[in-house]
Amino acid sequence: MFLSPLAIMAVGSLRKPGLPPPGGLELRPDVFWSGNYGTVAGLIPLGQQLLNSVLVVSTAVPVTVLVASWAGFAIAMARPAVRRPLIGIALVMLSMPASAMWVPRKVMLEQLGLTDHTLVVALPAVMGTTPFYVLLFALAYHRIPRSLYEVAAVEQASAFRIWRSVAFPLARPTMFAVAALAFAAYWGNFIDPLILLTTEDDWPVALGLRTLAALEPTLHPLYMAAAVMATAPVALAFLAAQRALAPRRGLET
Repeated sequence: MFLSPLAIMAVGSLRKPGLPPPGGLELRPDVFWSGNYGTVAGLIPLGQQLLNSVLVVSTAVPVTVLVASWAGFAIAMARPAVRRPLIGIALVMLSMPASAMWVPRKVMLEQLGLTDHTLVVALPAVMGTTPFYVLLFALAYHRIPRSLYEVAAVEQASAFRIWRSVAFPLARPTMFAVAALAFAAYWGNFIDPLILLTTEDDWPVALGLRTLAALEPTLHPLYMAAAVMATAPVALAFLAAQRALAPRRGLET
């Protein structure tokens, strides 16, 4: 079910442009045409946009994992009287629609002079990107036996050392899950670049791909070729996360 759209997209990218759109589901084009990949690179600065996306995710994903992990550890280690309000605040923030933040964020960043740079798209990472990731880490740390934290505390380990030596290594599955989700979120984000970036050379590939949606139906294979190149890194990221989690899941079962 999940691989079918990817397969259809790959097949569509090999269809010769200029032909009438297929009447139904086409599992094999009559004529294979690999030139779509070179043609689409001439329509938009695809190479530069791919590099911009790589820059964004290589910055945002590690920062997201670290910040969300620290915040989740703080929630897990807090007293129940403090932990419950913090979780409540996180849930309230999680229920807010993302569109409510678009205009205030743009105004704030314009006043700070931080717009029109590719990395401005990665700024939410300094807040953990979303409270959902923080809650995932908080749940993972809460499930670790309290005795492990107490042993480290008896040895007079600092909170940072307990996080680094005990909590974070044991939350490895959550770390890979959050990293994969953050990668997909930042790689596929085109709303924030559309609002914050005006120069095409600063656009990530998701926004560049969006501009190809206006192509006429007979040029649909070009859009499919660009979509394949834009989707492949996300698929590889999820496969890498799945392979990293599989051995541990097998041991637990």
